[in-house]
Amino acid sequence: MARPRSEDKRNAILDAATQVFAEQGIHAPTSKIARTAGVAEGTLFTYFDSKDTLLNQLYLELKVDMREAMLSGYPRRASIRERAVHVWRTYIDWGVAHPQARKVMAQLSVSQSIAPETKATGSAPFGDVQGMLKEAMAKGVLKELDPAFVGALLTSLAETTMDFIAREPERAEQYRSAGFEAFWKAIGKA
Repeated sequence: MARPRSEDKRNAILDAATQVFAEQGIHAPTSKIARTAGVAEGTLFTYFDSKDTLLNQLYLELKVDMREAMLSGYPRRASIRERAVHVWRTYIDWGVAHPQARKVMAQLSVSQSIAPETKATGSAPFGDVQGMLKEAMAKGVLKELDPAFVGALLTSLAETTMDFIAREPERAEQYRSAGFEAFWKAIGKA
């Protein structure tokens, strides 16, 4: 009879994968992840039947964590700009607080190992943000840009902002505000 799976072991494997992938990239061996998690490599494959399964599950876990941080307290009734500021600030705060997760998410986002279905599942909980963009375009607040392009701009400017905050934490608010203003000017109608 198979032993019951432990949520603690599963989480230890995901945490170890984040650490190892941040240090060595997503091509790091599963043996290193298992060793870091304090489990046998066979145990890793009890929880994740392949490395691709591990990568896809880690992608979803990181997306959930990011979503919880970004949309906690999301001001649904606020102005479009206020909602955009909220998304920006909480995304920046998440990235600064979780540098390893941020680094791994960047790798996973461009990995061929992440299934299109996984990417769709990971994006679905961000419906409030996507809805805000559609509303903003319909009201003429934002330029008529492809939402994917807007998302890519947000990610690029946010990554730059996070990098500068990590280097100079004493100037965090200055960088956070300047980064948002650059983003808003790029997508907003003047």
